[in-house]
Amino acid sequence: MTLRYVSVTAGVALALVAAPASAQLASPVGGAARAGIGAEGSSPRATPGIAVPEATPTPFAPARIDQPQPDPVPASAAASPTPPPASAVPPSAFESFVSGVAGKPLRRFGAELLVPEARDFTVPATTAIPPDYRIAPGDQLRLDLAGSVQGAGLRLTVDGEGRIFVPQVGAIQVGGVRYGDLRDVIAARVSRQYRGFTLEVSVVRLHGLRIYVTGFARRPGAYTVTSIATLVNAALAAGGPAEGGSFRSIQLRRGGELVSDLDLYDLLLRGDKRGDASLRDGDVIHIAPAGPQVAVIGSVNREAIFEVAPGETLADAVAYAGGASTVADTGRLLVLDSLGQGNGGWQQLSAADARSRVVRRGDVVQVLSNVGVAHPIAQQPVLVTLSGEVAHPGRYYVQPGTRLADVIAQAGGLTREAFPYASVITRESVKAQQRESFARAVDDMELQLSTQPLVSANRAQLATSANLQLLDQVVAKMHAREPSGRLVFDLPVDARALPADLLLENNDTIHVPTRPVTIGVFGAVASPASFAYRDGQTIGDAVRSAGGVQSLGHRKEIFVVRANGTVLAEGTRTLRAPALPGDLIFVPIDANRGAFWARLRDITGSLFGGVVGAATVVNAVR
Repeated sequence: MTLRYVSVTAGVALALVAAPASAQLASPVGGAARAGIGAEGSSPRATPGIAVPEATPTPFAPARIDQPQPDPVPASAAASPTPPPASAVPPSAFESFVSGVAGKPLRRFGAELLVPEARDFTVPATTAIPPDYRIAPGDQLRLDLAGSVQGAGLRLTVDGEGRIFVPQVGAIQVGGVRYGDLRDVIAARVSRQYRGFTLEVSVVRLHGLRIYVTGFARRPGAYTVTSIATLVNAALAAGGPAEGGSFRSIQLRRGGELVSDLDLYDLLLRGDKRGDASLRDGDVIHIAPAGPQVAVIGSVNREAIFEVAPGETLADAVAYAGGASTVADTGRLLVLDSLGQGNGGWQQLSAADARSRVVRRGDVVQVLSNVGVAHPIAQQPVLVTLSGEVAHPGRYYVQPGTRLADVIAQAGGLTREAFPYASVITRESVKAQQRESFARAVDDMELQLSTQPLVSANRAQLATSANLQLLDQVVAKMHAREPSGRLVFDLPVDARALPADLLLENNDTIHVPTRPVTIGVFGAVASPASFAYRDGQTIGDAVRSAGGVQSLGHRKEIFVVRANGTVLAEGTRTLRAPALPGDLIFVPIDANRGAFWARLRDITGSLFGGVVGAATVVNAVR
């Protein structure tokens, strides 16, 4: 066996020695290549070189990381079940009392946060993560890799030791890393094995914290919140303070120690969240009982019931209500001692007293308003509008107590064409008084007219649809009438000036027309029209110019509205009265032609005067 091996080895050695040098250093190419070399001068009988098969290049395939099996979600990371929607908080006894004093519903400040329509204050699991957030066990990360290593949507949960395991990369320590630095930490670890890749990292689920809400909360109990939840989120997720709970002392306790005592007024009134601390697992939130409460009503920017701290004054309570409104009387306020701790009843205090008086439990503070208070004429600002035949028409601002003659003189006086007898002076206070009296009179008329067909002996004839429809038309037209607020002065027709001593009020309007040249005749006449005025003519002459009174006309009820606003109604003597420029003569229909119309005339006559009432009926029918 040994000898045979030696002989074979020697034979091979001799063969290699006998071979040409070119055969020993032959290039690993095919026979065609060797033939080409031989053509350039080598022996054609040289031994061909050893042929090496041509290699086929394999395309590059990046490493691919598949999604590992999901870890079971720990019980602490599961979100607490959504509590059932809360019903509206019923008003407390003090809220009901103050609502009765104010004449409208009034609630405790901050109660609007607790109604069912208030938005959810819990932090959703998909909320934006702040850069300073520290990654903790139970957080779930999402990794997206592209380039030399690929992996899409890798969801990795941080284990109890703060690590994540990336397939084909290994374990990466991320516990305690700032969220803002998380990408760089993971990218540094991946770059040890791969080059030329891109990485995106996000937190898709936060680990849960188990906290406890105690005290005067609306829904006390244990809650699971996300790891970025704060004291405010957790307190309001539990329904906030109950009826007897405080908005000004929400305490965060950790390990038996007080960490923060939040005053919600700082957040709601000043936007200050410095007391809103971050939570940790096992924290206890305790809502203290409510402190003394007072109500602030009247001319303030926000009427409500407020919880006051010890030593705070009435001025502090008004400041909680946003301060006095634009129209408030800032020089004084009223305080009601609802619990009888002092003198009882309402007490008026000055602004200085309000800054020094300590507020007491149950006080009702009312800030008075300057709007709607009738001030003496001598204190009212006066803006007067002059138009018509004055030298300089326009709006004039004058001092309180200014007379009409003074503002006319300021406007340059009246022109030569002015007709003061027909001037129209309107006043807002008179208009308001007229509107109130007129509305009451129309309501009384409507009641009497509607009941007349029911109590009359011939009610079957009166209670017809036609009569009732006509009644509705009369009442509707009466309701549609708007008082003018005109002041009527019995000036002589040839007066050259307005009432000089009339004291002006704010928004008074004075219109001075030119002298009219016509007289109007309307109603039950043959040819109603306006006719040229002639000196010396009577009312009867003007009526005859219109064709005289028709058969349906009522001669005894003819009335004349003078240009100065007065009414002339003297029966048949009216026709003998002298006519004046601008007169409006009206001949009404005889309302005695039916019992219903007679009753309507009597009612309207008792309310507005017979002549005007009859005219109103005629106008309504027309």
